[in-house]
Amino acid sequence: MRIVNTPIKELFILELEPFKDDRGRFVRLFCRDELKAAGLKKEVVQVNSSLTRKKGVVRGMHFQYPPKAEIKMIRCVKGKVFDVAIDLRQNSPTFLHWYGETLSEDNLKMMCIPEGFAHGFQTLEADSELLYMHTEFYTPESQGALHYNEPKVGINWPLQVTSVSERDQNHVFLTDTFKGIIL
Repeated sequence: MRIVNTPIKELFILELEPFKDDRGRFVRLFCRDELKAAGLKKEVVQVNSSLTRKKGVVRGMHFQYPPKAEIKMIRCVKGKVFDVAIDLRQNSPTFLHWYGETLSEDNLKMMCIPEGFAHGFQTLEADSELLYMHTEFYTPESQGALHYNEPKVGINWPLQVTSVSERDQNHVFLTDTFKGIIL
């Protein structure tokens, strides 16, 4: 795998390097040693999957507060999504900046999102499925979220938003009192 930096420090893309032959392909999704060298110091403790049936759906922008803040690695295993991370780290020079990357079953990219970031995505194709690797267990009392259309962030979703869950639609907008997450 190749580790590619983004404009936001500690947020990176993993470009998976497949072995291909006439039978198909083989690709390594996770290598603890390579990821540790890139700064991933925590172990993966939970793996989840999501399937979104319709094109244009937005899910997010979710995170967990410390001490349950987590690193997430996301791979699209079917279809195509626009995957987004927002820097929520207090005193970060890129506080409230976002970065988006198209992930698809064909481009073999994964987004590696550090602690202190919100995450969400928009489906660019129907029946898109994501695989998530987490360094913390899901802890409902530690969950947080931003509205997917937070004006202080200004995500440029590539498609018209066709659907958002009631829960995600009801996240409140940030106020000036939000100064970020202390890690």
